[in-house]
Amino acid sequence: MNAATDHTRLASSSREAVGPAFDPALMLRARERSWAALRGIRERMRPGISEDEARAEAAEVFRSLGMERLWHPVVIRIGENTTRTFRERSNPDVRLGEDDIYFIDLGLVFDGHEGDVGDTFSTGTDPAKQACAAAARTLFDEVAGAWRTQGLSGEALYAFAAERAEAMGWRLNHAIKGHRVSDFPHAIHKAGDLGTLDCAPSGGLWILEIQIAHPTEPYGAFYEDLLVQE
Repeated sequence: MNAATDHTRLASSSREAVGPAFDPALMLRARERSWAALRGIRERMRPGISEDEARAEAAEVFRSLGMERLWHPVVIRIGENTTRTFRERSNPDVRLGEDDIYFIDLGLVFDGHEGDVGDTFSTGTDPAKQACAAAARTLFDEVAGAWRTQGLSGEALYAFAAERAEAMGWRLNHAIKGHRVSDFPHAIHKAGDLGTLDCAPSGGLWILEIQIAHPTEPYGAFYEDLLVQE
């Protein structure tokens, strides 16, 4: 083994470090419970609701599921706000319309382990918004499938995502690059973005994030989940 190979392996190992309490089974449970929370919030979304009101109602869902804490703020984006990234502020005046689009992004801790899930939905019957929500899921599935079958690096996964998004007729948000999760808090490991990982990510440790936008209209879609071998 040469020095370059040694360096790559050590870098990968440090970026995939976990804490002493880490349990892969609990990671999967956190994922399952997080998806249950997202479904609970979706059931409460209705025309006229604001993002602030939706976040307030989300707290009731979390309590019912026994969530321990948030590891990142609840993100609910409606309409024009669906093109904004995690750290960008929403237009607070936006409310969910009859033929609209919105996404939910949750970072929750269960049993000391981090879940991170996100999905996009539409109201009404607008076919373009329905297609946008579906495209984010499809693109996620294609990229996750490439990871499972081809063993692509994190960098290669996002290059593939960009290529496929363009072919599908959507704009990929290149600022969204995925990240680590672990036993709480994963931030102590300073693992960086999935999109900068120069080797194949291990299952059960990395969140693949996909955010797309309509090529001309002011809305987009988001989907994220844990990369797992299924």
